Amino acid sequence: MFLLASTVGAQEWPNWRGPNHDGISAEKTLKTTLPEPLEPIWEREIGSAFSSFTCAEGKVYTCGTQDKQQVLFCLTADDGNVVWKTPFEEEYRDRQGGDGTRATPTVHEGRVYILGALGTLLCCDAETGKQVWKRRFRNNPRWGYAGSVLIEADLAIVSAGKANGALLALNKETGKMVWRCGNDQAGYATPYPFTFKGKRYIVGFTGKSVIIAEAETGREVWRMPWETEWDVNASSPIYHDGHLFLSSGYKHGCILLRLRLEGDSLIVESAHPVSDVLRTKFQSCVLHEGYLYGCDEEELNCVEFLTLEQKWSVGRGRMKHGSVVLANGYLYVLSERGELQIAKATPDGFEPLSKGRILTGRCWTVPTLYRGRLYARNLKKAVCIDLRD
Repeated sequence: MFLLASTVGAQEWPNWRGPNHDGISAEKTLKTTLPEPLEPIWEREIGSAFSSFTCAEGKVYTCGTQDKQQVLFCLTADDGNVVWKTPFEEEYRDRQGGDGTRATPTVHEGRVYILGALGTLLCCDAETGKQVWKRRFRNNPRWGYAGSVLIEADLAIVSAGKANGALLALNKETGKMVWRCGNDQAGYATPYPFTFKGKRYIVGFTGKSVIIAEAETGREVWRMPWETEWDVNASSPIYHDGHLFLSSGYKHGCILLRLRLEGDSLIVESAHPVSDVLRTKFQSCVLHEGYLYGCDEEELNCVEFLTLEQKWSVGRGRMKHGSVVLANGYLYVLSERGELQIAKATPDGFEPLSKGRILTGRCWTVPTLYRGRLYARNLKKAVCIDLRD
């Protein structure tokens, strides 16, 4: 019984970047060739948003815009039917045309958490969509709140910004504040958890800095200035084996940090200076067998994690701002123009086994893999592609 429960749980995708916050799916039997003809199982117009998909218990959660409201959707994973939809914040209009919610819903123990672009944090019932509690923050960054809610133990953690806290931890059941850390302006990244030497920490990638706090208490243990044009620090950090990788766009670049303990103090130092080998603006990388794979402002790249040495780059111009997820050693890469490519993740090169267009328009949202299917979207439409073997 325990093994069965663990297997089922491993297939869920309950939060931004999946159960391990790394963009890697536990799916083992996905096709590595696209179906012919390449037609979605279902598609649905849901209105403007950049929200990705979270999936649990046969349901898919994402956001859209309808009737001048940001709306949280619960859809059936099999056919895309609307189970419920909950308007939770007035519409967000972007000065450059990318309207709607930026964050991705988080599903946890029968509840769904979503942060709207204008700062409304909603906790609702996963079965009905009815509100459990709500908070409102009013320090939204230039392009709207984009970080998703991180559930850590009994806490719901967000990057609220300024007086509300660069990192703010709320009781996940009641919405009451437990701790806050820093007063930096919010960036666009989701708070990122990791374990080092048996202790849990949270990384806050704010508008102008990187901070690390103790997960239980919120005590700030380290910070570093990290200023990017327009304060766009949006990519998710990646922790592995005592090292922390960070990347930003607008020609800023990436850095690898090394962590160690001196007594009870966390010491963070540069393992590799800032490099322009990867400049991910708002997409994030995946790490597989010692190599990073990700699309930056120009192309799809493979970079060795510990050395930041580039192994290859492809698709200059065509692959910029694309998004990557990984399953069973294969990359599923969606370009910003809606072309999906599948290739083995290897530092030896990028050789697509299959490719095809699954969407038109601007596709900046990272796809989700769940129960043999790929869920993807452009600004206004969601599609489901069958990859069951």
